[in-house]
Amino acid sequence: METQVAALGTILSIWAHPDDETYLAGATMAAARALGQRVVCASATAGEHGTDDPLGWPPERLGAVRRWEAAAAMAVLGVHEHTIGGLPDGGLSDHAAEGLAWVRRLIDEVEPDTILTFGPDGSTFHPDHLAVHRWVCAAWAERPGSARLLHSVTSEEHLRRFGGLYEEWGVYMSDDRPVGSPASDLALDLQIDGSLLDRKLTALRAMATQTGEVMGSLDPDLYAAVVRDECFVDAARPPRDE
Repeated sequence: METQVAALGTILSIWAHPDDETYLAGATMAAARALGQRVVCASATAGEHGTDDPLGWPPERLGAVRRWEAAAAMAVLGVHEHTIGGLPDGGLSDHAAEGLAWVRRLIDEVEPDTILTFGPDGSTFHPDHLAVHRWVCAAWAERPGSARLLHSVTSEEHLRRFGGLYEEWGVYMSDDRPVGSPASDLALDLQIDGSLLDRKLTALRAMATQTGEVMGSLDPDLYAAVVRDECFVDAARPPRDE
């Protein structure tokens, strides 16, 4: 694992809401930090609408709490450079120009060796996830020969084991479903355990507004098994115009 992670160099991790990065890349970022690599994590929104109880959690309250939760989770992961773009949760599709400019600035400021973000399905087909995927791909395509871009994906094995659970939880925000990536396509396949898994689980617990209910209802060993793998594929760079 250390060899795979060390090869990533400086990492820029770009997502839509606090908790996306911890679920999909928390262990990758923590492992990189443990090796002394620079990791910058960016969330487009504060996730201020991420609740089924908007009366108990109005946006201004939830947004503030999720910022604190994210800060706590990043401290656990060892990520000391974290920024929230302040774009509107649930409305990223309507802010393409602003979002693309935000991603461009991040890439220019950080000059990463590797960018981590959502794959084409956004993991759950969340419109905000899909918007961030488009922005990152567009900004990256403008910079031939720049950073490596890795897309978070679900492996075939993971879907075989846990796809039914995801259906029960209703995580997909579309009638579409992810197509699992075969092991041969994975550019980075982290199967975490021991202290690194404990670290990721602790970071997820810090995001209690988003994780508390599911973590409280599931057998701890099952939850740990669900979140123990982080898989990425290399993005295909579009051909340059002749």
